Amino acid sequence: MKVNLKLSRVGMNMESATVSVWHKQPGDSFRKGEALYEIESEKVTMEIEAPCDGRLLAITVPAGQEATVGGNVCVIDTELSA
Repeated sequence: MKVNLKLSRVGMNMESATVSVWHKQPGDSFRKGEALYEIESEKVTMEIEAPCDGRLLAITVPAGQEATVGGNVCVIDTELSA
């Protein structure tokens, strides 16, 4: 199933963050808990982990660009072939 991953609020006053680096590229598979990308805001720099096993289909916010809390960051496929 295709799922749009959204940027979650990680700080109380966070409204946006810059995607600093992508650890996965479109077509790459990942496991739950693996780092997908890193964000930087005024008060925090952190890795964002995969919420499930899957495959990255598309990046909608490239590295170096700002994402808004609740906005789409990437598209993943949650159904992996055995």
